[in-house]
Amino acid sequence: MLAEVNNPLATRVERAEGGRRWGGGGSRSGGATTAATREVRQVAESVGELLAGAERREPFTPLETRSGVAFEKVWIDRQPFVVKYVHLDDDFTMRASGDLACRPLRAWAAGLFDVAPHAIDHAVVGAAGGVGRKGSGCAFLMRDVSPYLVPPGDDPFPEDQHERFLDHLAAMCASRWGWRDDVGMMPYGARWGFFGAAAIEGERQLGWPEPVPRIASGGWQRFGALAPKAVTAGVRELLHDVTPLSGALRSTPSCFLHGDWKASNLGTGPDGRTVLIDWVYLGEGPACHEIGWYLALNRSKLPPGHTKERAIEDFRAALERHGVPTYGWWDRQLHLALLGTLVQFGWEKALGDEQELAWWCDAAAQGLELL
Repeated sequence: MLAEVNNPLATRVERAEGGRRWGGGGSRSGGATTAATREVRQVAESVGELLAGAERREPFTPLETRSGVAFEKVWIDRQPFVVKYVHLDDDFTMRASGDLACRPLRAWAAGLFDVAPHAIDHAVVGAAGGVGRKGSGCAFLMRDVSPYLVPPGDDPFPEDQHERFLDHLAAMCASRWGWRDDVGMMPYGARWGFFGAAAIEGERQLGWPEPVPRIASGGWQRFGALAPKAVTAGVRELLHDVTPLSGALRSTPSCFLHGDWKASNLGTGPDGRTVLIDWVYLGEGPACHEIGWYLALNRSKLPPGHTKERAIEDFRAALERHGVPTYGWWDRQLHLALLGTLVQFGWEKALGDEQELAWWCDAAAQGLELL
């Protein structure tokens, strides 16, 4: 918490930090959340307004970033903060999902960042619109939590941290179980189309402004050569039309998703909460999407002895512990969601080792049988 000073920006930040509340501390409410239960957040009209009163500003590059997104470090009341600039010109996933007007800003304004239980620290204290070309981007002012983020590299998570991540992931899903999108977040099926045929072709026509889609294009070619024919055929169809998968998943329970539980977005604060940044893939979806994404992108970070199967069971047990019964829907959603993970990252698995690719192909085959 900032000290009490005669700095209007510091005062706004202090108020924002003190205003994190949601329905009795983020516990599960047992039903869908409506706009009437959310605390509306103030949005500055410009970055100048957002940062009025900042003592110093300078460019900043995070230790691990793969896009052209710009950052700044600013000082407010002698404390460091980070500004992240979000615009579809700098993020191919925004382009691929049709985000033309900065969904994260709408989510902030609607109070959706505060759906997280007290176990989650999103670090955001303010936001502004009107950024970039046509004023369609936004900026987020965050406390500088970089000292608490997972260090870059392949060193495994400490066991207690990994187990805490799974528990807090389940707590976040449980806190808004049954949530239905009334704000206009990411369309339900869009998150499985990031590396689909249309998205890749769109980036190709733009001349590959970012490297990841170009790498994915080559990875999909390798996937076709290495994966079992039945899995290759099924995934290829979904890369062109994800509707059968998203429709099947819609028949299972939904909740509010953060959508990007990868190591570079995660950390542990001094108060024991999970630091969770980069809130750009928000929307309605299946909880098992989150565990599939976590396992796919954090494969090298799992502690020794913590297999994917164990992590899945630990996540299920955590959902139960946080009040979500899993009987009757779990197996179907899990198999479909793991298939969805391969639709998202089959290209990346094809560029890795054969054992990892084989695990995901086996998992996807069970999901294909349900379509």
